[in-house]
Amino acid sequence: MFRIAKHLMKRGNRDSVDVSETNGVRALHLGSPTIQSAMRIRDPNALELTYTRGMMCFLLFNQQIKDVLAIGLGGGSLAKYMHAYCPEIISTVVEINPNIIQVAQNQFFVPENDARLQVIEGDGLQYLADHAKGADVLLIDAFDSNGIPPDFCSQDFFDMCARSLKNAGIFAINLWGSDRNFDVYLQRIEHSFQQKVLILRTGRPGNIVVFGFNALYKHFNIAQLQARAKLLESTHRIEFNQFLKQLMEDNIVQHNQLQFKRDDHDA
Repeated sequence: MFRIAKHLMKRGNRDSVDVSETNGVRALHLGSPTIQSAMRIRDPNALELTYTRGMMCFLLFNQQIKDVLAIGLGGGSLAKYMHAYCPEIISTVVEINPNIIQVAQNQFFVPENDARLQVIEGDGLQYLADHAKGADVLLIDAFDSNGIPPDFCSQDFFDMCARSLKNAGIFAINLWGSDRNFDVYLQRIEHSFQQKVLILRTGRPGNIVVFGFNALYKHFNIAQLQARAKLLESTHRIEFNQFLKQLMEDNIVQHNQLQFKRDDHDA
């Protein structure tokens, strides 16, 4: 168990922003012992949690990523990683809670805003509504003390996510596999992205990353993905080959193609 080291906001326990440390790892908690974000203090830009590395698999599917939008900052793991290791990417992160932004910058070493990273205090839902077709990649990792907020798992929300992406856009969301509503959320995502969806299990029965793809995408050639994973591993400390094998296990593989979960409309 993690020892809660410091209470940074207190409006009742469920609204607290807490930081703990154990064995050289600093963790963020939002009103519960559940770890929302983690950072190895000696290697602050590394992606400590497996699911965060899994979310970076959008790099497998598109080599021309430039604009990444993230809703929810947490400890800023993905923002820091892209800022440090993906110089071609410009990241925008929208976080509604100013206390989380303060903690992320002061204790998790999220950089100050610059030409390649903008952390915006604001309503992520409103930002999505105001910025249609603006992002190459949209990352959603929006949990609070009660889990994923209802506004971030509705059909309207996932429809809005699809509209926020460019024609070759990729959506990635972190979901909890044991959530009793997981299948409902997955069906909604499939509806919003016309069934062009892949899942990636990063723990059993823990985090599952769900990817949604705009209509431009068809199937993915396995040999090309393998070559891309090998190339990415030469410059990233992310197990892309292992994640690709998991993608092949979790989804449909036919004729050396990684196919979407349901492709009835392409038949």
